[in-house]
Amino acid sequence: MPQLGETVTEGTVTKWLKAVGEAVERDEPLFEVSTDKVDSEVPSPASGVLAQIVVPEGDTVDVGTVVAVVSDDGSAAAPAGAAPAATPVQQATLPPSAPSPPPAQAEAPAPPATPPPPPATAATPPPPAAENPPAASAPPAATPAPPRAPAPAVPTPQPEAEPPQSEGAPAADGAAGRGNRILSPVVRRLLDENGIDPGDVRGTGLGGRITRADVLGVIDTRRAGGVPAAGAVRGAPRPAPGAAPPASAPTAPAARAGTDEVIPFTNIRRRTAEHMVRSKATSAHTLVVAEADYERVEQVRRSMGPAFREEEGFSLTYLPFVARATVEALREWPELNASVGDDALVVHHQINLGIAVDLDHHGLIVPVVPRAEELTLRGIARRIRELADRARTKKLSADDIAGGTFSITNAGPYGTFLTSPIINQPQIAILSTDGVKRRPTVVTAEDGTEAIAIHSMGLLCLAWDHRAVDGAYAAAFVHRVAELLDSHDWAAEL
Repeated sequence: MPQLGETVTEGTVTKWLKAVGEAVERDEPLFEVSTDKVDSEVPSPASGVLAQIVVPEGDTVDVGTVVAVVSDDGSAAAPAGAAPAATPVQQATLPPSAPSPPPAQAEAPAPPATPPPPPATAATPPPPAAENPPAASAPPAATPAPPRAPAPAVPTPQPEAEPPQSEGAPAADGAAGRGNRILSPVVRRLLDENGIDPGDVRGTGLGGRITRADVLGVIDTRRAGGVPAAGAVRGAPRPAPGAAPPASAPTAPAARAGTDEVIPFTNIRRRTAEHMVRSKATSAHTLVVAEADYERVEQVRRSMGPAFREEEGFSLTYLPFVARATVEALREWPELNASVGDDALVVHHQINLGIAVDLDHHGLIVPVVPRAEELTLRGIARRIRELADRARTKKLSADDIAGGTFSITNAGPYGTFLTSPIINQPQIAILSTDGVKRRPTVVTAEDGTEAIAIHSMGLLCLAWDHRAVDGAYAAAFVHRVAELLDSHDWAAEL
């Protein structure tokens, strides 16, 4: 598992792009990995044949763990990928579980055979069973037969008593022991935390192995069925006499066979959800909206857009103009290029501009343009295009999305009217650019006369943290961005 960023310590193999026995070239995508920061493709470090997959899809391992073996000789690929596949998986899962006793027992199938003696003692309290062994101790030849007959009968009820015990004990024992299934540490933990029997989960990994996605699918299905968690109501306070009962949290309707589909959250969907909920709970979100006249920008796009496309290979959109105006406005209103520290506002003098990128409606990621204050309009357009392409092809690294100080989200291509975005923590503000449309507006000539003209108009929506600044400061910033869009000499920067 490669190092995917300075703060990344582990990764989850989400998909193998090559099968055992297939040839792979150096730097050719080998597998997809998901971390708590970014999903990306990992290229092969060498050319050869994929001889062995050590870490199956769905398993999470630490950085530096061997996940596959690429061999120079393709002839050894078939036998190496067939039989030894199970052994390396055990070796990969053993180190994390070795420090704790339960996983060690789960890896060895022998210990379950030794517990029958304690059940025998537990079965002795009944009078008939306790009296038979002493009485039978006199005739040595006849006595062995009676104990052997009850012996099979005693363990048979024992499996029925094991599930209650496994609920109180760590689930790693039962998870790996039942059905001789090999489970990764992250799968064991999920099964343990949610009280799920491995036998109830259908594995979709290599050889029928249970992956993290399989367990999360079961968890989501249970939640969709509206089953309350154990103990959720047990500690709830009773309402006072005459007081209205507390409103219960809404539960999703149960999935109906043939009509409903349960889609488990992907890793990026889950991380986005956690990040957004944490942001709403952290910042005092407030919204300010200003109208912007894009007519000067539109004139530059019409006159210089074709030449720009021919030179750069992509179209000149409104977004680079907004990004460039935002950077200039942040120079004048720097307290929005900041984060909230320990009872203090930390102002960043380097503008690292985050640009939200939609991943074909399957997720959202915010790569960062570092030192955006040093770039011209053309330079910002190039960097935005490059980051967007790398994001959609899973070529971003964790460092590409780190260190942002201010973010822009652009829903304008879909013709939106007004968007209230959520702040990208630990930043304190995010600007949304919505649809630009031709509309009649009042324009003022240099001599002060007014007239109605058709211009390209749009809204700029700023969500900011009211803990850091007040409404007047935020409104002045948005007004300045709109003013720059209408007055800056954009042609000179192209």
